[in-house]
Amino acid sequence: MAHLSISTSAAEQIHRVLDERGHGLGLRVSVKPSGCSGYSYVLDFADEAANDDVSFEEHGVTVFVAPEALEMLDGSEVDYVTEGLNRFFRFNNPNVKDECGCGESFSV
Repeated sequence: MAHLSISTSAAEQIHRVLDERGHGLGLRVSVKPSGCSGYSYVLDFADEAANDDVSFEEHGVTVFVAPEALEMLDGSEVDYVTEGLNRFFRFNNPNVKDECGCGESFSV
């Protein structure tokens, strides 16, 4: 069974955004072919669950994953980090074999 974990800081950010939006069930994660290394992460806020979504709950939030992304994301942690003036979700993905120089895409 695939597993995806959610850091405390990611959960806090998901809560903040859902509170600001006033609605939503959680974060939706998928991947798409992109960039020079192969795939990129796609993030959106889920207002409803798709029939084939796989969901992971931790720290009071839910992350919905598209089934075609499960194998690539298995064992990953969704984190929310601050680097200088930038804040963003980061995936600590043990399946990544290579990343492009700009960090926008990865291969497994």
